[in-house]
Amino acid sequence: MTDLSSPRSSTYRERLWPGALGWMTAVGAGAVTLVAFVPVNGVLAMVTGAVVLAVSLAVTIATAPVVEVGAGELRAGRAHIPVQLLGAGVELEPDARRAALGRDLDARAYVCLRAWIPAMVRWDVNDTADTTPYWLVSTRRPQELCAAVTAAQRLRV
Repeated sequence: MTDLSSPRSSTYRERLWPGALGWMTAVGAGAVTLVAFVPVNGVLAMVTGAVVLAVSLAVTIATAPVVEVGAGELRAGRAHIPVQLLGAGVELEPDARRAALGRDLDARAYVCLRAWIPAMVRWDVNDTADTTPYWLVSTRRPQELCAAVTAAQRLRV
């Protein structure tokens, strides 16, 4: 999984899949559509329910962001930043996470949040030209993500 010799390789990659409620919502959309069309026509109900199920599952999969460290960058969702512009990653404990997303949140911060993922990492941005003061990124493997960013920072020095 980690080939550090290639500049295009990822040293860390994680897709932030939805939780059980997200998957049930997608399946539920297809089921509700099927039930709604049963009085009209059974075949139409099956086809429409299957199409809505397929579309809702595709949207659920397509909208799950990827957190990745590779080619000297940290990518979280659609945003990316060179690892050299990041400070040390800090894993936020539950109370610190709650405060970071609540009363302490700076509106200029970049936040890649998935509420069903309890772990989160914070990096300060060390770039005077960037108005973003820090990044908050949800992850299921915070130690591995911090280690990958730190390793990428050492490779670029």
